Amino acid sequence: MPAHLIRALALALGTASPVQAAERLPVTSIKPLLLAAIEHGEAHGKLVGEAANFMRQRFKSSDAIEIDVKTLAPLDEPGCKRLEVSTWQEGVVEAANQPSARKALVYLVSYCRDDRFPASK
Repeated sequence: MPAHLIRALALALGTASPVQAAERLPVTSIKPLLLAAIEHGEAHGKLVGEAANFMRQRFKSSDAIEIDVKTLAPLDEPGCKRLEVSTWQEGVVEAANQPSARKALVYLVSYCRDDRFPASK
């Protein structure tokens, strides 16, 4: 899966975590969080910059877009792991006449330290 597609998915919003905002790494893409999770088992971030601004405008919410990544399993290729990415945002308005709500997205991705998406799952 291309990196731009993963970034777009990461922006699409997921589930909550008990990690405090002060412990979250500000990121402009999910790549640093994917790499940190490969190295440390998990990573926690907050989307900032142009992508975050776009998503805030799109979903009419000024709340932070938070991201958690955790390692699920190693893959056959060295330096590659199966990861779970959870993203979410409070106060999202998806349609007119609908109340704002927390919106979340959780998805799985295989990723390698050398910035590629391996063929094996």
